[in-house]
Amino acid sequence: MIEVPYQALSEAALQGIIEEYITRESEVTDGSLESKRFEILQQLKDGVAMIIYDAKLGSTHLSTRDESGY
Repeated sequence: MIEVPYQALSEAALQGIIEEYITRESEVTDGSLESKRFEILQQLKDGVAMIIYDAKLGSTHLSTRDESGY
């Protein structure tokens, strides 16, 4: 697995990854979609969350540093 710096992604790609994570992991009942996007982007900027690319699966996902072991 490879960590992908969020700054290396286009705005559209980053938003797509964030939105996929929100719809998969969150029910968005405790805030708006926009507030969730902002929260996750802030976690990426703060280094709490990270984007991981799995070459074997050919997929990209968000993870916290605690979950990923990085």
